Amino acid sequence: MTGRTPTEERLRRQRQLAATCRLFARLGFDEGAGGHVTARDPEHPDRFWINPFGMHFGQVRVSDLLLVDSAGAVLEGGGRINPAGYVIHSHVHTARADTVAAAHTHSTYGRAWCTLGRPLSPITQDACAFYEDHAVFDDYTGVVLADDEGKRIAEALGPAKAVILRNHGLLTVGGSVAEAAWWFITMDRSCQVQLLAEAAGSPVPIDHEAAAATRGTIGTPEIARLNFRPLYADIVREQPDLLN
Repeated sequence: MTGRTPTEERLRRQRQLAATCRLFARLGFDEGAGGHVTARDPEHPDRFWINPFGMHFGQVRVSDLLLVDSAGAVLEGGGRINPAGYVIHSHVHTARADTVAAAHTHSTYGRAWCTLGRPLSPITQDACAFYEDHAVFDDYTGVVLADDEGKRIAEALGPAKAVILRNHGLLTVGGSVAEAAWWFITMDRSCQVQLLAEAAGSPVPIDHEAAAATRGTIGTPEIARLNFRPLYADIVREQPDLLN
């Protein structure tokens, strides 16, 4: 937030959050009313902004976003919050003070991969961004409405950038909205690639030393923000109403 006032930083996060929703719609990550993306408020860290429950990702604008407090009350905006979204994101934001944003949707390839209950393998350069930097929450008990399950998901995530929720989908986090969004996009694609590769044969993994070194190059916050930048510029150019 260096060099920005809280008001300026809030607007920046809101714009990236609305743009992320539009990008997720474009990429087919929407599934009815499911899916939620959040951004911590820069002035009140115990509050976060979230997309409204029941609004299609492709329709979300800055003015539609809701500000939610630690008790789940909507402080700004009109609409309701996804109950499961609140439970998951509130615990993630509480457990990870370094996390500005978190993203979770029921994307097709993320859901397919998560049924296997195992982490991604370093079989491509892109997948190395998650090498030894993501976890598996191996305990599906139904829709996440219980406070305890939200807490256990946050614990499973630990210090990583992502967690695979078995039989549920993917969850990514970042020190900015751009990071959380990019990690989700590229993680879902990595799930797709590994599913395709394993269907075709036996993928050759990248060795530990090379995978770790690659993660140090492409798995950084700076690279995530760099990769998000052209996506943001393109969606804003195509759908400028999201900034309203």
